[in-house]
Amino acid sequence: MPRVVQFTGPRQVDVTAIPTETRAAGQVRVRTRYSGISAGTELTAYRGTNPYLTRTWDAERRLFTGTASAPTQPYPVVGWGYSEVGEVVEADDPARVSEQVWGIWGHRSEAVLPAEEVRRVPGGVHPLAAAFARVGAVALNAVLSAEVHLGERVAVFGQGVIGLLATRLLRCSGVEVVAVDTIAQRRDKALEFGAAHAVEGAGAAERVRELGGADVAIDLSGSYRALHEAIRTVVVGGRVVAAGFYQDEAVGLRLGEEFHHNRVELVSSQIGGVPPKLAGRWDQDRLTTTFLDQCARGAVDPTALVTHLLAPSDVERAYRLLDEGAPEVLQIVLDFEQE
Repeated sequence: MPRVVQFTGPRQVDVTAIPTETRAAGQVRVRTRYSGISAGTELTAYRGTNPYLTRTWDAERRLFTGTASAPTQPYPVVGWGYSEVGEVVEADDPARVSEQVWGIWGHRSEAVLPAEEVRRVPGGVHPLAAAFARVGAVALNAVLSAEVHLGERVAVFGQGVIGLLATRLLRCSGVEVVAVDTIAQRRDKALEFGAAHAVEGAGAAERVRELGGADVAIDLSGSYRALHEAIRTVVVGGRVVAAGFYQDEAVGLRLGEEFHHNRVELVSSQIGGVPPKLAGRWDQDRLTTTFLDQCARGAVDPTALVTHLLAPSDVERAYRLLDEGAPEVLQIVLDFEQE
């Protein structure tokens, strides 16, 4: 029987059986092979801090309103996840059966989806690497928002999975990267991914200023204190890309200091859209295609970020490891072939 991961409350997660879906014409049935866990967005559901769980999202006005009494997404939250790879097992077109595909269908053992919503894993890309298509797009979107130029220096705050991918993509773009993180293992990995320097989070601005300052800083940590330090890092008129998923109130962010005095430009990057200047040429499809092309060329190897391949039955342990911030943990992937 098919299974799906669900959050039943804050820090409560399990795997439950679900009915088998009927496939209609124009749809494919996909059996999941890999499903990567997001240490950002998904942890907000696990911890109960996601605004969709505590507020009401008015899609027409694009405003969060109301209180926790009428959240947009109440518990249980079923089938979150956006980094899936699997095999087509049923399709209208027999040629698609056995095709290795990637897409977004959440942490479930199988899914029935419109045929056009699953994409073939490109030649030269390992299926495990294809599970990074969406997070790679998030990293690339932040890089595009940075508007970097050859020879510039960029400080990347937060060397988790997306931060490390951004570090690698920036290096491929010909810029000097200063990686910033509080965890030594992640700073070491950033150097492997091409960072010229890797510095501790506390006092990062002073260290980067000794190098001449950053033209641009990208924060992918989701920490307000890190965002404030990123603002302190850039030169006068510099740009800071806020690409983390920030929760609660902005404790530690003091906009009356360097932000005000150095006339820092602060922009938001979110996977729901590309930078407005690029909207005529770029879209989410181009983001993922470009990232996977870099994987196929060998310029980026996201499989090097996988630290845990766990069976779905270990999902409680998986989220606990991420929640506790274990320093040895980077990317946890659920391997549905283990069960």
